[in-house]
Formats: sequence, C-alpha cells, structure tokens
Amino acid sequence: MLVALGAALLVLSLAPPAQAAQGEVYVALGDSAAAGPLIPNQIGPHYGCWRSDRNYAHLTAQAIGARELRDATCSGAKTDDLYESQNTDLGDVPPQFDALGQDTTLVTLQIGANDLGLTDFIEDCLNLLPPPVGDACNDDYVVNGQDKWRVETDALRPRLLSVISDIRARAPQARIFVVGYATYAPPDGCYPRVPIIRADANYIRATLMYFNRMLAEQAAAAGAGFIDLQTPSADHSPCASSSQRWIEPYVPASPAAPFHPNARGMQNFATIVTGAVSSDL
Repeated sequence: MLVALGAALLVLSLAPPAQAAQGEVYVALGDSAAAGPLIPNQIGPHYGCWRSDRNYAHLTAQAIGARELRDATCSGAKTDDLYESQNTDLGDVPPQFDALGQDTTLVTLQIGANDLGLTDFIEDCLNLLPPPVGDACNDDYVVNGQDKWRVETDALRPRLLSVISDIRARAPQARIFVVGYATYAPPDGCYPRVPIIRADANYIRATLMYFNRMLAEQAAAAGAGFIDLQTPSADHSPCASSSQRWIEPYVPASPAAPFHPNARGMQNFATIVTGAVSSDL
C-alpha cells in the first residue's frame, strides 16, 4: 500500500488544471484490465462485460465522493468498441462513448491491449517444458527484422490521439486520464511458478513497457494525463506470492481472470488513480 501511495504522488498528469467540482460525474472507459472480470461482485446490466463493483473505477468514485459513476468498461473491448456496439457472449453492449456527456467532469481510459492481442500473446508464451524440449516464443514475432508488437504498437498511436480528441469533443468539461497497464512479468520471470521461460518473460516485459510508453506519449501529445500502473506493480506481478500479487497468473489463486488484476490489485490501483485525479484539481 505504501508503494502505491508513493507512486500516486509521482504520477505524471498533463491534463489542464480544473476547478474542484461539486461532485464529479465520472465516466470509466476501457477493457478487462479496468472492468475486473471474475472479481466479486460481477454486476449488470451488461453481464457479458464481466464488470466488478470492486474495480478501480468504483473504488475511486467512492474515494473522491463522485456524484455519479458511469462505468462503461467491458472485457474484450477494443478502441472500435468505444464508438460501436460490442458483441459479448451474453449480448451486445452499447458503445462506451454513449456514457459521455456535457456533464462529464472526469474520464479514465484504459484501452489498446486488445487491439494488439497482448493478453493472447502472453498466454501464447506459456511453456510447460523449458528448452530444449519446449520452444521459446519471442522469435516467432520478428518478421523481416521487425518486431510485430512494436510495429503494431506504433500503428496504434494516431488512433489513441483520435480517441482522446473524440472524448474531449463529447465531454468538453472533462479531465481525461489515460491509464497504463500493470507489470505482467518481472525481469527473468519466475519459471516454473509461472511457466514462461526467462527469454520470453523478458520479451513480454519489454513489449509491455514499450506499449505503456506509447500510451504515456500519446496522452501527453493530446494534453491528457497519464497514470502509471506498471511501476508501482513491479513487485506485485503474477510471480509474487498469493498474498502480495496484484495480477493473477495463468492459474489464479483468487477470483480473477488469468493475467488480470485481482481484488487486491484493484484496491491498490484505485489508490493510485484516486491520488492522480485528486492532485490534478
């Protein structure tokens, strides 16, 4: 908790100053990293989004005394689903941007990982048997000397600028914060506790660091704030003990989806987000 509080004080916020509101109207946008799949209690009306009432948006809204929370986060969401209906296993979900309005004063946005398929990428690198029997995955993504993930991350840059611009057009009074993704692999990994070999763990780590850096850069370019979750979660990855980790491994020990935040993680992320949005007032 002290780590999270310290990180909250250091978070980079580039949003323009705003006057303190008489109760924020807070809109949370994003994918499963924000929604909290399988964390009790899962809430409707869109159960196919696997949205928890203990995700960081709900906890932050409580902490800041928000007048209203519109939590539009949805597992599996891509940037297209901000603008268009999203199909889930339990029915279609309205575009997330429908939650925005002239009365919106605060927006958090955690999106982009599904545009690239980063969760599937992590699971693709699971390796029950180390080399020479098992095969490393990191060289599978280098084509003609170019790293697939970095190419696709860079291709997403203009899309993020457009998304932030379109949020501002729909919610001109809102302070906007882009939220980064947490640490999913520490240096060298922890094989076999999490069955990803050292080279692949370092590759996953470098890929996510590059992706988070892109999010921070695009937030800055668009005049939005950026909230870093990677740094404060460094010692709380899936490799940490069950009592310390904020992100569950492939076989979770507490109610959460594999390689997603658990309840402890959401509580700490809420502390960080609360610190960031409060210090900007």
